[in-house]
Amino acid sequence: MAKKTVIKVNIYCQICKSDVLKAVTKLTGIDQVSVDGEKGTLTVVGDVDPVLVIEKLRKIGRVAEIVTVGPPKPPEPEKPKPPPCPPLPPCCNDCQYIAVGYDFPYDNRICSIL
Repeated sequence: MAKKTVIKVNIYCQICKSDVLKAVTKLTGIDQVSVDGEKGTLTVVGDVDPVLVIEKLRKIGRVAEIVTVGPPKPPEPEKPKPPPCPPLPPCCNDCQYIAVGYDFPYDNRICSIL
């Protein structure tokens, strides 16, 4: 039987969001997955154990906790879409990316790594 699981996850940027989606979609028995970056929630619909989803998220280093587990709501008629929310930043401090900058003061083409 399909169930809807809502999980609170730390999502700060697009990279965090894609990492969460990649980890969870590898599980079998999932019908639908959605991530809300503003609320920091992951919604999984399908015949999958919520504990397995939490374990997958913790393996990739995300703090996750189950908010609700229950039957999925029946589909509602489509409503007009609200205006889009501002996008998440491209990366955050948790992703630990290294900034690389190129400085062209002369024709020597000096590369500086921060």
